Amino acid sequence: MSRVSPLKNIIKIGKFGNFENKKKLTKISEVKDLLVFQVVKYKNSNLNTSALKLDQLNLPSKNRSSSNKETRILWMGPNTWFVISKNNNFKEKILNTFSEKDFSVTDLSHSRAVIQLEGDSVKEILKKGCPIDIDSFLEDSCANSVFNGITITIDLLKEKPETLVWIMALRSFGNSLYESISDATLEFGLENRKLDN
Repeated sequence: MSRVSPLKNIIKIGKFGNFENKKKLTKISEVKDLLVFQVVKYKNSNLNTSALKLDQLNLPSKNRSSSNKETRILWMGPNTWFVISKNNNFKEKILNTFSEKDFSVTDLSHSRAVIQLEGDSVKEILKKGCPIDIDSFLEDSCANSVFNGITITIDLLKEKPETLVWIMALRSFGNSLYESISDATLEFGLENRKLDN
């Protein structure tokens, strides 16, 4: 059985809003086919997580993420992380790293919609619907927040030359989140595009 993208037939490819005579537009796309796991350390576990590594990456601390070409690990709260990968064979590696005795591992892959937003105006767009101090975000910052009432996770992947963020929400809110972000982007000029992933 193949996966069905949360935003299939929702994102219309093209340029919209105030795009005329602009060299750089804000780009919106859907990130598909990601594996997303929530990893939670049990309260009664005495395991020292600072020494633990997954795919050569340490578990990040508060509001930070760590990454390599295939894997991103996001801090989601005390002793809680999201592990994101494009490698379809990654599940076994996660289960071998996080023992059942010390961790709960939950596959959230089918329950999330992920929108990629890229451009010089990304932080201004997020400020329109998100109450956190987005100006203080640096590369590899992450946080849970809301965008116009929709619960989201923000992951800032790159800050220069253009800001690149992933915005993750429950699959059932994917359409509403996409429409809300698109509306906030129109004044800057918007280019919807398809990612090769």
